[in-house]
Amino acid sequence: MPQLLVRNLDEDTIERLKASAKRHGRSLQGHVKAVLEEATVFSPEEVSAVARKWRAKFAGKRFSDSAKLIREDRQR
Repeated sequence: MPQLLVRNLDEDTIERLKASAKRHGRSLQGHVKAVLEEATVFSPEEVSAVARKWRAKFAGKRFSDSAKLIREDRQR
């Protein structure tokens, strides 16, 4: 598994991370991993914004019936 090294964190940041890890019942490494993983997940608002963008992009366009195309392909 890839690793990440973060250099030159100030002591206050490390102490806050340690305290937060303790509150959550995790090791410092486990807590930092969880924080980073959570930070990379899209929020519901971000997902909605992307969906709105795609709906706007394809608004009014007509698409072929994929089920019909599959049926036709199977009959070949």
